[in-house]
Amino acid sequence: MTFSRESRSLILLTIATAVLLSLLPVPALLSPLKPYWVALVMIYWSLETRAMINLGLAFLVGLVLDILSGSLLGMHALSLVVMVFLVQRFRPRLRFFPPWQQAFSVLLLLVNDRIILSWITALLGEPMPTWKYWLPPLIGVAIWPWLFLLLDSLRARMRRHKT
Repeated sequence: MTFSRESRSLILLTIATAVLLSLLPVPALLSPLKPYWVALVMIYWSLETRAMINLGLAFLVGLVLDILSGSLLGMHALSLVVMVFLVQRFRPRLRFFPPWQQAFSVLLLLVNDRIILSWITALLGEPMPTWKYWLPPLIGVAIWPWLFLLLDSLRARMRRHKT
């Protein structure tokens, strides 16, 4: 399957937007409610375009996120690689699910991501996060259907302009 330059541009633009949204400062009160935008966008593109999103791109995006956010180098890279691997591994099943089951699968992927990040935090000897640390997966699953529809409409619009 080949991808046009426009398709690649759309994928990279949405990933870059997700990285910027992740770095966007929010008030301390709303900080625990900030979804993991990069993971949600990577899940969408892994489901929809198998050949374009690979483990190398997930690692690269994670490294960029690590560098820009000032976190431990490789922390987000590892979690995104695991997430993309799981999506690609179970892609046929995930795509077959109705939307509510797909949202539940996204929740499991986001919780798995949080487990990996908290494991790395524990290995560093830092204090374990509070219960608020587990809110972003819930917020992510709540916005998943809307994000899915938005990205799907952008993708459809791109296909229409191509023809």
